Amino acid sequence: MSGTRTIGALWRNAPGRGSTQPPYLAERGGAWVEVTWREAERRVDDIANGLLALGVRRGDAFSILASTTLEWCLFDFALGLIGAIGAPVYANSSPRDAAYVIRHSQAIGVLVEDDDQLAKVESVRAELPGLRHVLTFAGLNELEARGREHAAAHPTALADAEAAVGEDDVFTYIYTSGTTGPPKGCMIRHRNYYAMAAVVDKMPTRFVGPDDTLLLYLPLAHNYGRLIHLQARYVGYTLALCRDPLRVGDALAAVRPTNFPSVPRVYEKIHTAVVSGLDDAHGLRRTIAGWALAVGREVSRRRQAGEPIPRLLALRHRIADRLVYSKVKERLGGRLRLASSGGAPLSREVMQLFAALDLPIYEGYGLTECTTACSVNRPDAFKLGTVGRPLPGVEVRLAEDGELEMRSETVFAGYLEDEEATRQVLLEDGWLRTGDIAEIDAEGFITITDRKKDILVTAGGKNIAPQNLENDLKSSRYVSQAVVLGDRRPYVAALLTLDREEVAKWRADGGRDEAALVQGIVDEVNEHRSRYEQIKRFEVLPRDFSTEAGELTPTLKLRRRVVQEHFADAIERLYAL
Repeated sequence: MSGTRTIGALWRNAPGRGSTQPPYLAERGGAWVEVTWREAERRVDDIANGLLALGVRRGDAFSILASTTLEWCLFDFALGLIGAIGAPVYANSSPRDAAYVIRHSQAIGVLVEDDDQLAKVESVRAELPGLRHVLTFAGLNELEARGREHAAAHPTALADAEAAVGEDDVFTYIYTSGTTGPPKGCMIRHRNYYAMAAVVDKMPTRFVGPDDTLLLYLPLAHNYGRLIHLQARYVGYTLALCRDPLRVGDALAAVRPTNFPSVPRVYEKIHTAVVSGLDDAHGLRRTIAGWALAVGREVSRRRQAGEPIPRLLALRHRIADRLVYSKVKERLGGRLRLASSGGAPLSREVMQLFAALDLPIYEGYGLTECTTACSVNRPDAFKLGTVGRPLPGVEVRLAEDGELEMRSETVFAGYLEDEEATRQVLLEDGWLRTGDIAEIDAEGFITITDRKKDILVTAGGKNIAPQNLENDLKSSRYVSQAVVLGDRRPYVAALLTLDREEVAKWRADGGRDEAALVQGIVDEVNEHRSRYEQIKRFEVLPRDFSTEAGELTPTLKLRRRVVQEHFADAIERLYAL
């Protein structure tokens, strides 16, 4: 197996296995505790043997419904060792959404974190006739003990199972929102994730190394978080696992990471706090802050252009760091060497401020269908407003309509049980249609200019199909048109137009409170959806959309960009504090 690119081979033979740093920092009893390589390896073997004892075999799907935890990581590696297919579910998923993933993936089992997650599964158990095993974190000790017994009785069983796994076998199904229907299961092979983790070997300069500590709060059901967890083993860096995204600030101070992968929302919050602090400053303090930012902007400009930093400017920069930048860096633990952003676009305003504070955020771009990343900015090749140059081994090109297409070893195997959708994105020669409109400059930097597909990506990195929500809203006789918003925004909102004839009938029958009527419609649409997909605010517009105003095509399809331009004031009100 040492010559194959399987996740089992990554676990057994990765260069990072020899790291002297602890592989994990786990939260236990309110403290951060080091987990040794020996403990992690023993537990993975025991879990893998325990799964074999349950009858789990190569090709069986098994779900994980939990937050970002050590148990999630170890169970994932155990599934990879025996060739079972992980089918992860977001911890904040509704029972309905969890049931969909478990049912569609034909998972024979699910690991749940606690009683709350167990209750979700139990509430939909009748819809899951193929589900044979429901395991809990609390019951992992029992599973591991069973695994040790199985290993004693069948000493070659695990090695035999590992040897049967091939690099073209499916390692995981990662579910991503479709534009008009239910989520699609991306089939990602062992070699796809192995190649993605190993791309660090081909980077011209160091991006991450075995002496780094990464704080991970991102969900492991998402491709970005999954890559970081797998790459931790490959590279050998320490992975600090934060199960509660709301406690990231405390975790940064306690863990003091050198690298911090995030989605834009966390950086936006820090940006808001910094700007507020600068606005509140007066006198000498305000003058010093303004001077430091001016120095930082000039240094950032020169670095991006590849120009040398003059000695006097370098001296000013060191002074500015001591007086201003270091104060912001302390909020991120004080040791941060590299901050990265993905999952959703990051605004230029935020990036400019962080770069001026000597904390450049290296934004990347990718999608689940290419096993996380296609391109990334990096310390030696960085340009604000772009998503960087293609990763080593990634080819990119633009179609006639400007759509970005890419090809690499990381391109997925297709969508589970959906050949038509697979044909729409995978071309015969191995190129993947990304669904995003882009520009590529003379230096190879990629800029995403528009979204060909209508998927919304919130500031928290969640993918949401607006048509699903819009269609449900329009199923009410009182709603004429609906536009769901949320791209790069902190939450989902909606613009609604009402069918005035139906509303008039409602009033004639004694209806009085129109706002309550619409709120009831929105509440019904939200009822069975996960929290991140629920509509938080809405506004009823004074008129319907029309072809004359250019808001609808001749075939009455919605022109989202035009609607958002025409009703920009209403949208700003929806996101006003």
